Amino acid sequence: MDRKSTPDLSTDVSTVPKVSTSSTGSPPAGAPQALATVAVVGLGTMGTGIAEILTRAGREVIGIDIDDAAARRAVAALEASTARAVRRERVTERERQDALARFRTFRDLQAAAEADLVIEVVPEEYELKRQVFTALDGIVRPDAILATGTNALSVTRLAADSAHPERVLGLHFFNPAPAMKLVEVVSCVLTAPAAVTAVTGLARELGKDPIAVGDRPGFVADGLLFGYLNQAAAMYESRYATREDIDAAMKLGCGLPMGPLALLDLIGVDTARTVLEAMYAASRDRLHAPAPILGQLAEAGLTGRKAGRGFYTYEAPGSAVTVPDDRTPTTAQDPDAGRTVRSVGVAGSGTMASGIAEVFAKAGFQVVLAARSLEKAEAAKARIAKSLDRSVAKGRLTAEARETALAAVTAAGSLESFADVDLAVEAVAEDLGVKQQLFATLDKVCKPGAVLATTTSSLPVVACARATSRPQDVVGMHFFNPAPAMKLVEVVRTVLTADDVHATVRAVCAQVRKHPVDCGDRAGFIVNALLFPYLNNAVKMVQEHYATPDAIDAAMKLGGGYPMGPFELLDVVGLDVSLAIEKVLHAEFRDPGLAPAPLLEHLVAAGCLGRKTGRGFREYARR
Repeated sequence: MDRKSTPDLSTDVSTVPKVSTSSTGSPPAGAPQALATVAVVGLGTMGTGIAEILTRAGREVIGIDIDDAAARRAVAALEASTARAVRRERVTERERQDALARFRTFRDLQAAAEADLVIEVVPEEYELKRQVFTALDGIVRPDAILATGTNALSVTRLAADSAHPERVLGLHFFNPAPAMKLVEVVSCVLTAPAAVTAVTGLARELGKDPIAVGDRPGFVADGLLFGYLNQAAAMYESRYATREDIDAAMKLGCGLPMGPLALLDLIGVDTARTVLEAMYAASRDRLHAPAPILGQLAEAGLTGRKAGRGFYTYEAPGSAVTVPDDRTPTTAQDPDAGRTVRSVGVAGSGTMASGIAEVFAKAGFQVVLAARSLEKAEAAKARIAKSLDRSVAKGRLTAEARETALAAVTAAGSLESFADVDLAVEAVAEDLGVKQQLFATLDKVCKPGAVLATTTSSLPVVACARATSRPQDVVGMHFFNPAPAMKLVEVVRTVLTADDVHATVRAVCAQVRKHPVDCGDRAGFIVNALLFPYLNNAVKMVQEHYATPDAIDAAMKLGGGYPMGPFELLDVVGLDVSLAIEKVLHAEFRDPGLAPAPLLEHLVAAGCLGRKTGRGFREYARR
């Protein structure tokens, strides 16, 4: 997904002497193919990383690039990485010198004549790749394997245009190649099984985790990733949320290593657009149709980090350091803009309600925790006590702070106890009728000027507001579970929410050490609107027998750096909860691509809801 250099396609230079394959890093005897000598065509960032992996694993590596500067950078990169390995005592100086001697660079494809495997990593343009493969047909041995590093183009088409289609496959590494464990081995209907076996074995010897996939745009990891990135770009383009809030929401709400817009800048806006064009051509799914902003940025040369500007502005081309620009939001906030909040009422007795009450109590607020009965409220307070005890045991909280926080929580069996609170937060069942009834009650019992907040994750906040006579005082505060640990709060403002109410909630978030992100009142807000279509698409992959849940989970964890794979997450969230959110998103946006996967509906109908029932996409031991 990074810069890929273009090789010289001429073949009229002198041939390269045959490379010895007697190094100690050669594959074991009996392997389907030795693959001891590997040519890497294109020495950009990805090609250089692949060459480094192979060289350090004992392979003879022939690097080919028409750009002498690219070849020099590749050699320098290998010299620097092996020097670091020596300093860290991971290899000896002799081993380093042997590795450097195994890497040679050339300008033309004729250098690949003796290679057992050729890996093409040139720019993502079909005609260029076809020229490379056509030229290689006249150069390499008949038993050599040809692999394309594409992450978007058709492996089948490249194979069909080759003189020996049975030896063509895809070998998709992830950036940075030396660090990322995933390798997608892509076969098509023309690929010989022996070729797949050989490169899969090589990937394992390189310390990678290969997964076998079929030929479709994006394969597994990018097939799921780029749809999500595209939706994030469209969300930003519609001005629903700022780039900073979109990225913060996905990092803090989902534990992702990077926000989607920052990741698009890293990948390259132009590259992302190319991948999405290929995906849309194959799927005709509107979710894959590139967001117009991607084309606008690409045409303007604002392709991300490599250009110094994309969704963000960077201090220099190639730099990872962002600098303020005209789209950077101001952080200053008028301290007098909001209302004073000293006491908070939390309605509900479940895990989310007790977690939110704990958050406010630890921050020094007086908290009234109300449930349908005093017994339920006391049980919720007991849950808070256990949570605080765990924090003390782990050294995160002092015993004194624990007692102070617990003393700040008053259990109550009726919403009448909210008469004097400054902020009322409902955390009851995700049922619009239930919430509207509760807000009608809050309207009657809460004092004038009190802020009324709902923690809904998918229902319209304005519908709760309209159940009161003061809709201007109603706002969304979507905490994430578990509330004491998760830093994110989505602050959802309706068309009726007053400015000072919005300012109040943002200030309160800062007081309880949460990160607020602003968004409008529409289904899914930021996180769920981006997360659940991604989960739904993963289910469709399994439904279509393209890949297994295990392979998809591995792909997203190893290739995307996700803390959990989509099927692990679905089973944790609950398939019934996931289906309900999918239905809300589909009903709101009316996009066919958002329709819940039938497999998800079938599992829910069968009572297979995930961990809570002992079976979802996987089976779990009953507790």
